[in-house]
Amino acid sequence: MKYTYYGQSSFELETGGKKLLFDPFISPNELAKNIDVNSLKPDYILLSHGHGDHMADLVTIQKNSGAKVICIYDILVWLGKNAGITNVHGMNIGGSFNFDFGRVKMVSAIHSSSMPDGSYGGNPAGYVIYTEGKKVYFAGDTALTYDMKLLADENLDWAILPIGDNFTMGADDAIKATGFINCKNIIGVHYDTFPPIRINKSEVTEKFKKAGLNLQLPPIGGSLEL
Repeated sequence: MKYTYYGQSSFELETGGKKLLFDPFISPNELAKNIDVNSLKPDYILLSHGHGDHMADLVTIQKNSGAKVICIYDILVWLGKNAGITNVHGMNIGGSFNFDFGRVKMVSAIHSSSMPDGSYGGNPAGYVIYTEGKKVYFAGDTALTYDMKLLADENLDWAILPIGDNFTMGADDAIKATGFINCKNIIGVHYDTFPPIRINKSEVTEKFKKAGLNLQLPPIGGSLEL
């Protein structure tokens, strides 16, 4: 399974012969100018919530690729009415579904959600992806929450957690979250894009190291084999 980072909380998982793109906020991100949005041709786009810094490029990429969008049902309705996108699979918190690349479970996140026009975006969400014998958790934008303890017995292989603070949990709470979810392999997202979420990477990396955790912070455009 290949992970490629596109900045903020946007990344791609290549697994089961399919490309899964998460939270596509790329072209407005000054840190991601080396990424050509028009070159991205995912099979699926998974959306954690409706904020602009998570879906700014969704319509463009979906129109270019024909990708199926996976999101909470409320966003499905908005996409049909406002963007003419109907290749959408709507879900809700706690539900799971089998796709051709594996199984997806939508899990809770503590945050807010609204669409680019200010309309209701449903509940924010995270995902657990079951594919190629691995289990990968993407927390989405979230605070530290006891709901994460429900994932402790999943035996997660990797967890993708926000670490930028201010709008989501920061590094200290993310470290606590690793104990809740019982996972030591962590990829950090949602940091450095805007002044309030800039981090000191060396300090954060050292904190995770002292906690006995494997934190990965690949550069934008960089990849990892999971």
